[in-house]
Amino acid sequence: MQLKQIKPEDLKYNSDGLIPAIVQDVATKDVLMLAYMNSESVGRTLASGETWFWSRSRQEFWHKGESSGNVQRVKEMYFDCDSDTLLLLVEQKGAACHEGYYSCFHYALAGDGTVTIKGEPMFDPEEVYGDKK
Repeated sequence: MQLKQIKPEDLKYNSDGLIPAIVQDVATKDVLMLAYMNSESVGRTLASGETWFWSRSRQEFWHKGESSGNVQRVKEMYFDCDSDTLLLLVEQKGAACHEGYYSCFHYALAGDGTVTIKGEPMFDPEEVYGDKK
């Protein structure tokens, strides 16, 4: 059922003008990462079919995979019932995590506080990014 047509600026952004974006593998449903978007990066993502985010630390746009080649092709994009969170279902090329893992969520935390790493790195971050992770 088609409800209406909205523009990126119709979503609800926080006081910094950002909206959280959960990125999930369309095939496996693995959660790959969480990043932030502003209205312009939502527009860039919709227009290009690939993910664009706003870097809170660098205060600039980043096209996922621009440095690593590990791009995300958007297959479906949702917003929640409050219009304040996005869910992007993507085809992930290579690894999503800047540490070289398929998912940014590779640290498993046990009840006793023990941390284990799930999975194996798919690339060496030093080779891809150098010192600019």
